[in-house]
Amino acid sequence: MKKASVVEVFRSIQGEGKYVGVPQVFIRFAGCNLNCKWCDTSHARDMNAPGVRQYAPEDLWHEIEDVWLGCHSVVLTGGEPLLQTDFLKDFLPILQVHRIPVFLETNGTLPDELKKIVDDIDIVSMDVKLPSSTGLAPFWDEHVRFLRTAWGKDVFIKIVISNNTSMEDVIKAVEMISQGDPSMPLFLQPNSFEIDQGVMVKCVEFQNYCLNYLSDVRVVPQMHKFMKIQ
Repeated sequence: MKKASVVEVFRSIQGEGKYVGVPQVFIRFAGCNLNCKWCDTSHARDMNAPGVRQYAPEDLWHEIEDVWLGCHSVVLTGGEPLLQTDFLKDFLPILQVHRIPVFLETNGTLPDELKKIVDDIDIVSMDVKLPSSTGLAPFWDEHVRFLRTAWGKDVFIKIVISNNTSMEDVIKAVEMISQGDPSMPLFLQPNSFEIDQGVMVKCVEFQNYCLNYLSDVRVVPQMHKFMKIQ
C-alpha cells in the first residue's frame, strides 16, 4: 500500500481564507511542484528532507483521531498535497467513513490529479498563481481546468498579493473567475513579508477593481501569523 511523505500533523486554528478561526487538523504533505519566491513553507518542498515521515493510511488516521475532537475538518496542505494522490485515494475514504470533512489547500495547477480524488473532497482552497507575484511561468490553462473539475464543491480562491503583482494579472484572474462563477469568494492575501512595505495599498486597489465583476472579494492577511500560532 502506498505511503505518504508528511512533514507534520497538528491541530490549530485556520488562519487564511473563508474559514478563518475554525479549529482544524492539518496534515502538511512534503513536496511541491512549484517554487514561488515568497513561499513561507520551504521545509515542505522536499519529500526526502530531514524530519519527513512516511505514513500508511491507517497510521495517519490514528494521529488525526487523537486530536480530532471538536474540529471542523481535516486540512490537506503542503507543499502540494496533490502530488500524493496515489496515497490519498486510499486515505480519504477512511475520513469519509468517519464523516470528517476534507479541506484541500492547493496551488491549483494539477487538475488531472484532482480528478482522481475530487469525489472525496468537500472544500477547496485554491491559490491562483499570478506570474508577476510568484516569479514563475503562468498557469492560466491549468487553473481553468482545475476550477472546472472542482465545480460543485465548496470552492474559494486565494491570491497572494505582493508589491510586484500587476493589474494585468489581476484582470486575467477576474476574467477567469467571472466566466465560471462570479459569486465565488476571492481572498486577496497580502504577502506577509511586505505588510510594512505598502502592499496593503495594492490590495485595496485590486479589491476595488475586482468588486466591479465579482460579488465577494475580501482582503484577509495570514491571521495565524498575527496570532503567532502554527
